[in-house]
Amino acid sequence: MASPPNPQDPSNPQGPSFPGAGPGPGPAPAPRTLDARLDAIGRQPFRAKFHLRGRDRATAELKGPATIRWHAYDLIARRLAPAEPYKDGKQTPYRGHPVFVAQHATATCCRGCLQRWHGIPQGRELSRAEHVYVVDVICRWIEREITGAPGHLP
Repeated sequence: MASPPNPQDPSNPQGPSFPGAGPGPGPAPAPRTLDARLDAIGRQPFRAKFHLRGRDRATAELKGPATIRWHAYDLIARRLAPAEPYKDGKQTPYRGHPVFVAQHATATCCRGCLQRWHGIPQGRELSRAEHVYVVDVICRWIEREITGAPGHLP
């Protein structure tokens, strides 16, 4: 099982911020870049119906962004990063953890959605940069849900 990079490590390009780093060795994508992608995905009726509510929202608020990022990193490592994930297409529950809800809202729930919406091909293990990118997308969506970002319904 892969462990997430230490946000306190000065050599970590991710840093301690909630949105985190983007794919590749370059600088982190601006939150507005992720926002534009999330807005486009959120216009699809199926994705638009997902919001953090009840226990999932409370978990995100109580645990905080750093812990949720660690959970996201671990869940993606186990459920999405392998070349052929177990039960691909059916491996992500609809509730039970804020990351699961975010995965459906952001089209990061299975390898088919990753390919269709994010251009990450199926049939091979996610690279570290792709893994971090998926976590960034999920965490940015959760951050927008919690803060009630403009143009985004909580």
